[in-house]
Amino acid sequence: MATSAVPNILSIKIGGMSCASCVGRVERVLAAVPGVDKVSVNLATESARVESSAPLDVAALVQAVDQAGYQATPEQILNVAAETVPRAAHHAFAAPAGGRAVLLAALLALPLLVPMLLEPVGVHWMLDGRVQLLLATPVQFWLGARFYRAGWLALRAGSGNMDLLVALGTSAAYGLSVYQLLASASAMPHLYFEASAVVITLILLGKWLEARAKRQTTSAIRALQVLRPESARVRRGTQDVEVAIDALRPDELVVVRPGERVAADGVVVEGASHVDEALITGESVPVARSAGDPVTGGAINGEGLLLVRVTAVGAESKLARIIRLVEDAQAVKAPVQHLVDRVSAVFVPVVLVLALLTLAGWWLASGDLERAIINAVAVLVIACPCALGLATPAAIMAGTGVAARHGILIKDATALELAHRITCVAFDKTGTLTEGKPVLQALHAVDHDPDSLLRLAAAIQRGSEHALARAVLDAAALRGLDATLGASDLSALPGRGVAATVAGQRLLLGSSRLMAEQGVTLTALQDEADGLSRQGLSIAWLASLAPVPQLVGLLAFGDQIKPQAQGALDALHALQVETMLLTGDNQGSADAIGQALGLRRVMANMLPADKAETVRALQQQGRCVAMVGDGINDAPALAAADVGIAMGSGTDVAMHAAGITLMRGDPALVAAAIEISRLTYRKIRQNLFWAFIYNLVGIPLAAFGLLNPMVAGAAMAFSSVSVISNALLLRRWRPA
Repeated sequence: MATSAVPNILSIKIGGMSCASCVGRVERVLAAVPGVDKVSVNLATESARVESSAPLDVAALVQAVDQAGYQATPEQILNVAAETVPRAAHHAFAAPAGGRAVLLAALLALPLLVPMLLEPVGVHWMLDGRVQLLLATPVQFWLGARFYRAGWLALRAGSGNMDLLVALGTSAAYGLSVYQLLASASAMPHLYFEASAVVITLILLGKWLEARAKRQTTSAIRALQVLRPESARVRRGTQDVEVAIDALRPDELVVVRPGERVAADGVVVEGASHVDEALITGESVPVARSAGDPVTGGAINGEGLLLVRVTAVGAESKLARIIRLVEDAQAVKAPVQHLVDRVSAVFVPVVLVLALLTLAGWWLASGDLERAIINAVAVLVIACPCALGLATPAAIMAGTGVAARHGILIKDATALELAHRITCVAFDKTGTLTEGKPVLQALHAVDHDPDSLLRLAAAIQRGSEHALARAVLDAAALRGLDATLGASDLSALPGRGVAATVAGQRLLLGSSRLMAEQGVTLTALQDEADGLSRQGLSIAWLASLAPVPQLVGLLAFGDQIKPQAQGALDALHALQVETMLLTGDNQGSADAIGQALGLRRVMANMLPADKAETVRALQQQGRCVAMVGDGINDAPALAAADVGIAMGSGTDVAMHAAGITLMRGDPALVAAAIEISRLTYRKIRQNLFWAFIYNLVGIPLAAFGLLNPMVAGAAMAFSSVSVISNALLLRRWRPA
């Protein structure tokens, strides 16, 4: 048998699963394959996730699933011949699938049900028993064949599932009816063909509705997948050539016309436009993009023509990474699901015992075997554990899907489940609560007006790529100052500043050290400088050297607080979550930010290890801690926190260390992530409650003869649909 070296994580589509017991059996057979370290099976996505530190025999995995009675289709097969992967058999007389099967079953079962519906209104009419047999048989053995096949395979594998319960229950009702029909010599006997046919019809209907609902839970991934364009327009020389998207390579130049999707991640080389990234980052309005700005593959270009240099394609693109993150989050089990797995492992055997006890109890107590069989059938039908298997994954899929649509990428179900317990959020400062780039925040001139001071500084800095130079030029542009002043004889003074000649004056712009070296006295503005320094601002001095060294003024730079920061903290406080600041910046800068935002706990001058240690200390005090950061220096704290939250505008290292990534640099999404986690966990608890309550209430009612098989079948079908429908209510969520 061919073997294949596969990645550490392999995703396999699993066909034929019907309930939580199926999930447990598939997990057991996959875990028994040599080399498998970890297995997680998801009923809602009908998939298995296999993890291993060594190469796996893909064909052995497929064979194990096949022998357990299910169909396996690896989503990634490397070096394995197609014939080693079993294909589902095609039968000439196979029952129709989906809605057609439900329609046919309903048409055949309805005449059997009509007499029962007419009886309450005084109409006593009954179909001939032989006609009932003709109508019920195709429902039982053709449309219901799937239950026999899956039930037999489960039995052969030494376990049970929903299909086995349905097959046993409906066969008992059908068999009793056939016996009654054949044993009766003259009078019309009491037949139960309608019970077996209607139960199968209702369960088929429930499965069809369930499948439709499950498709909605994966709508987030499908919406992301359709963002990937099929082709790209590449500029080669003077020609624009259309190529398949898979043929695109890094560093190629792609032309993006107005209204088109950006073909791949890249940087704008020419042109200016607005780009709609709503489905990728959750950003509600198009963002401006011009030369030097990054663009994301899948975003929609607005009004301008853009020429983009490709930086990442295929699996390395941001869109591909987002899809992988969402898929991984939906594939991995939440911790709460392990309780369900333990219950499911013994559920079907316990139900079979209860059905036998019901049969024996009623027969011994009343001597009425007919009634005893019908009550046992009702127990078998009501107890199907479908809803139990769907309760948690359906909520996880809906929650992670709606979060992704609003720019919140949840890496795994564990992060989603833990986030609802967060009691303390620790923020890094730079790039998280602040913009992460210096901004000119204050100007003080000695003899000049502030605009003249800024005009001179801008003339010196024009052409420089330094962050402080950018801040000066941006401030000058914001004030509408003309750019006619030119500088000559520029000379950089490393670590101290820059010198230049502007309008005949030799000027210096730089640090206090540079001013001291050149004999410039700072007394005139020293008090202002000291006050600004206490606020955490950086000071640059401007001086003239002729005819004597003389101070012209000072410029103060600081990192600007993000406009959303205050609202983000207020939203967290409204959720009863404590907030604090952990930063490597100086105490003055940290205190200024803390005071502006009303943060009571501010810790400055922290090394990466100090941040991680502070997080652990908070955890030891009983807090559930989230760390929010965007840089490499935040990675240890992000990993140490119960939930790490990384800004998508930050480094890849931070995003890998975090359980949640915010696709746009908006701190308000932190509260939104906690909110969707709480709502999702609430849905999980609601779903588990209803899944258990159906069985806890339904089984005793059926055992005591208070529930006929048709009502039991309807309740069982409704339980699965109601659990998924409840989870889908999460799709209406919007961040505040």
